[in-house]
Amino acid sequence: MRGRYYSEPMHTRLMLSLCLLLLALTARAAPVHVLTLEGAIGPASADYVVRGLDKAAEAGARLVVLQLDTPGGLDSAMRAIIKAILASPVPVASFVYPSGARAASAGTYILYASHIAAMAPGTNLGAATPVAIGIGGQPGQEPGKQPEAGEAKKGNAAPEKPAPAGDAMTRKQVHDAAAYIRSLAELRGRNADWAEQAVREAVSLSANEALKIKVIDLVADDIDHLLKQINGRRVKMLSGEVTLDLKDAAPSRIEPDWRSRLLAVIGDPSVAYILMLIGIYGIIYEFANPGFGLPGVIGAIALLLAMFALQMLPINYAGLALIVLGLAFMVAEAFVPSFGILGLGGIAAFIIGSVMLIDTDLPGYGIPWGLIIPFALASALFLFFVVGMALRARRRPVTTGREEMLGAVGEVLEDFEHTGWAHIHGETWQVKSPVPLNRGTRVRVTGMDGLILHVEPAETK
Repeated sequence: MRGRYYSEPMHTRLMLSLCLLLLALTARAAPVHVLTLEGAIGPASADYVVRGLDKAAEAGARLVVLQLDTPGGLDSAMRAIIKAILASPVPVASFVYPSGARAASAGTYILYASHIAAMAPGTNLGAATPVAIGIGGQPGQEPGKQPEAGEAKKGNAAPEKPAPAGDAMTRKQVHDAAAYIRSLAELRGRNADWAEQAVREAVSLSANEALKIKVIDLVADDIDHLLKQINGRRVKMLSGEVTLDLKDAAPSRIEPDWRSRLLAVIGDPSVAYILMLIGIYGIIYEFANPGFGLPGVIGAIALLLAMFALQMLPINYAGLALIVLGLAFMVAEAFVPSFGILGLGGIAAFIIGSVMLIDTDLPGYGIPWGLIIPFALASALFLFFVVGMALRARRRPVTTGREEMLGAVGEVLEDFEHTGWAHIHGETWQVKSPVPLNRGTRVRVTGMDGLILHVEPAETK
C-alpha cells in the first residue's frame, strides 16, 4: 500500500513533465508561421490572412511571415489585412518572394504596414495608384504595370508631377490613398516621400533600390535567410518594443482552410456570375412549370451563394439591373411574340450589364468576354425554347382525368329512360340522363358523379 501510495503521484508528475516538454518542443519547433498571399487580393485573401494572424496569436508564434506576390487587389480587402497587421500581437514580416515576384498596388501598402519589410533579389514593388472605379472614371495605371520610360523617379525626392488629372472622384481617391500610405510610412519609419510618389505617379522600385532609399528594411535570398537577418531585431508593437528571438526557428506554412478555399471559389467574379445566372434560370423555370421542384431548389441555393459572393465584390448595380432587365425581356418574348424586338433588346441589355457588373478595372476581377457571349446566347436559347415549351405545355388541353371527360361526346348503347350505358372515349360508362334516350343517340357529358356520368343529347348543344 505504501509503495503504491508514493508511485501514483510520481507517475502523474512524470506524465505532466513529458507533456510540458512536448509542448515546449512544439512551440520551439515552429515559432514562425508563414502565410502565402499570391494573386489578386480579394475577400478570400483577406479572410485567410486575418484568420492566419489570429491563429498565430493563439499558438503563441513569435513571428508571422507574409510571403507576397500580388499585382494588387480590392481596397476593402487590402484595408482589412492592414488593420489586422496593425492590431496583431505577433510581429509581421512581409517578404516579397520568390525572385520575379512583385508587391504592386495593394501589396505596397501591406508591405509598408508590416513591422518588417523585406524583398528577395529580382523582385519589385510600387505602382500604387488607385485604379479608377466606375465606367466613367479616368483610368489610372493598372496595378503592377511598370511606368513608361522616364516616369520612374528613383530616390526619395518629392514628386515632381502634379496629382493626376481626372474627375473629382479620381482626385479624391488619389489624395486619400497618398495620405493613407504616408501615414503607414511614418508609423514604421520608412520613406514617406517615395510612398506618396508611388501613389501619385505609379512608380516602381527593385529590391536593391528600395533598400537604398529605406523603403524596405532588408533584402533576403529566402525565408531562412530572412529569419537569420532579423533575429535579435527590435520591433515596435502596440504593447511596446519586442526583441525577435528566432534562433533555430523552423518556419511552419499555414495553408488556407476549407472556408478560405470556398470563399476563393465563390468569390471569383466569373463563378459568382455563373451562380447568379443558374439561380435566375432555376427560379424562372420553376415559375413557368410549377411543382417540378428540382429547378427551384437548385436555383434558390445558387442564387443565395451568388448574393453572398456579390456582396463581397465591387458591384455596379446598374449593370446588375441591366442583366435582370435583359432576362425579363427574353422571358417576355416567350409570352408576347414581338418579332424578336424584345429578345434582341434583352440580349443587348444582358451583355451590357454583364460588362458593367464588376465595378473595377483590377486584373483578375473582370468578367471575360469568353464567358459573357456564350452565356448571353445560352440565356436566349434557354428562355426562348425551354421556357416557351413549358408555357405551351401549360396551355395544352387536358387529356386525362375528370376535366377531360367534361364535354366529351359518346353514343348510347341501349334504350333507357333515366339510367343506362354509353360508349365514351372507347370505354363503356354508366350514364344518367334527364330525358329518355334511344340506342345510337349521340350524347355529351355534362357532369360526373363518381363513376356515373351525367349526359344530355348532343344535338341540344
